[in-house]
Amino acid sequence: MSKKSVKSFGEWKSPITSAVTAKKACDFQDLLVDIADNGNDVVYWSEIRVNEDGRTVVVSCEVGKAEPKEWTPAGFSARTTVHEYGGGNIFVHKGTLYFSNFSDQRLYKQLTPDSTPTPVTAADTSYRYANGHMSAKTNLIYIVREDHSNIESGQAKEPTNSVICLDPSTQQEKVLACGADFYSTPKVSLDGEKICWVQWFHPSMPWYDTELWTAKLTKSGDAVIEGSAKKVAGGKDVSVMIPRWTPSGELRFISDENNWWNVYESALDGSITNIYKMDQEIGRPDWLFGNQPYDTNPSCPGEYVVSCDGLLTLMENGVKKKTFNTGFTSHLLLNFSESGKVYCCASSAIQFSTLLSISTLDGKVEILKKSQPVDIDEGYLSEFTEICYNTTDGGRSYANYYKPTNKDYEGPDDELPPLLVKAHGGPTGSTTTCLQLSVQYFTSRGFAVLDVSYRGSTGYGREYRLKLDNKWGIYDVDDCCAAAQHLVDNKLVDKNKLCIDGGSAGGYTTLACLASKDVFKAGACSYGVTDLELEANETNKFHSRYLDRLIGVYPQQRDIYIQRSPIHNVDGFNYPIIFFQGTEDKVVPPNQAQMMFDSVEKKGIPCSLIMFEGEQHGFRKSENIQTALDGELYFYSKILKFEADLPDGISDKISISNYA
Repeated sequence: MSKKSVKSFGEWKSPITSAVTAKKACDFQDLLVDIADNGNDVVYWSEIRVNEDGRTVVVSCEVGKAEPKEWTPAGFSARTTVHEYGGGNIFVHKGTLYFSNFSDQRLYKQLTPDSTPTPVTAADTSYRYANGHMSAKTNLIYIVREDHSNIESGQAKEPTNSVICLDPSTQQEKVLACGADFYSTPKVSLDGEKICWVQWFHPSMPWYDTELWTAKLTKSGDAVIEGSAKKVAGGKDVSVMIPRWTPSGELRFISDENNWWNVYESALDGSITNIYKMDQEIGRPDWLFGNQPYDTNPSCPGEYVVSCDGLLTLMENGVKKKTFNTGFTSHLLLNFSESGKVYCCASSAIQFSTLLSISTLDGKVEILKKSQPVDIDEGYLSEFTEICYNTTDGGRSYANYYKPTNKDYEGPDDELPPLLVKAHGGPTGSTTTCLQLSVQYFTSRGFAVLDVSYRGSTGYGREYRLKLDNKWGIYDVDDCCAAAQHLVDNKLVDKNKLCIDGGSAGGYTTLACLASKDVFKAGACSYGVTDLELEANETNKFHSRYLDRLIGVYPQQRDIYIQRSPIHNVDGFNYPIIFFQGTEDKVVPPNQAQMMFDSVEKKGIPCSLIMFEGEQHGFRKSENIQTALDGELYFYSKILKFEADLPDGISDKISISNYA
């Protein structure tokens, strides 16, 4: 083994460049399985391609027989904007692909990979569609529809959501369920006689209070039998999600009635049982449609596969049958096929997202596709250690700690590394156990990274998830600061080189830390909330009442919104900040970043604002992903006074005000 070179932390050279980070072929989103005429499984998935400006392309593969085939032609992108966040972009029925197209939000069908998509919904409407499927019994599509016509006519401030059925041959639409503020996951039973869906109302979010409903369908399948609709589960203080019918007519779903998101079953007699009881969470918050952490064997009603705590487990009638060693620690988008195979998107701390096929008969694992076309030497990858630490009000919080790792370098004996604390988005969300090149970019250059699951994060039960109620801007801030101090106290990082970054809600936490605490020396905010009052008034419908729970009821508690808004606490700002923002962001409008930058700049603090033209809430274009990553490191290097290994020209893209 060659001897490592000694070089200051932050100045190490790394093969994990921003270009490598952005070069990954895609991010996987939707995953579905269909059956070919010859009986083979055909797997469909969607790829968000950063090298095509974030275009979403559908790909399919006949398992064990053919190379993957691309479906989505130039000029199309399979991406819905229901709830603005989307998800549930595609579904497949007997070899025909259906997808929502980004540019016009119409629903299209495509018969073959080489055919031209044709619309199955009417032109010149203000409808958006998501989370659909077609019933083999009724030959109708059941889908969530979001109607923006009242907004465009000025008659309402919010779109109207409903569950509809759609006849693709006539483009005729009929409403099956309406009246709630939000809907998801409409599913028709295999016999075509019943439909289920999840619904919820303002000010709730889908991880707070939701309801699972069922209804009987008419013989034609295009209407609900009057008086048959009933609530099956959920309600106040219970989050239910992701219902699935079994072949024999039972209804499975996820509920947190016992504090943890577990799998439940509603039997034919109406009784409900927790069929996989455990003090761990199955699933994650429904920011996107299409979340699927479990699935039922379509050939055997008693069997189902569950992803939990890094494991993929086969259950039968509530009893653990076997656990599969896939070599990965995260398994998402589960699909159980009639062939006995399970398909999923898997990843781990040192492995890129990969589409897998797992045989439930012999456990054989096959790779269908990797999201990243290049392999990175593990000598440059840092594996995390989960830490638990004390925080304010007698609380405990969690974080994933990544130490600086580079097989070619080590730091001087008399030097401690800089720290980058990462505040996740949501704020109802969590850190990830998946390989994040954006983290490895920093650790391979000599930074320690701490990915914090502050109070209010998911993965630790409902009680922990609700700890952020009325405490956003307090507990998340306290926990990020306490996490950094924990590493300082253990002499793992340099207390004078503490940085923090975050996107969206994590951007808000970043700003709140810098505005109210004397812990971090620099920060980076990506599309973060700066003015809570503006956020309450200007954001999309899905988000619009979220702050009622996190902050307080607006406008009755407007004073709290003012108190906790970074834009109103610039007097407390003493440390440099860089902003990254998309000009087309409808979740956190770009005026928020501009106002915050202007205020910090006016105070004389070193700061920078980078606006990415055409980007929305999250960056999809390769060149912008690179600029954001290199720009953040460049900013820290100037503020903390070290010579970072950066590509030529980055200083031309990043202008720092009030910096000499």
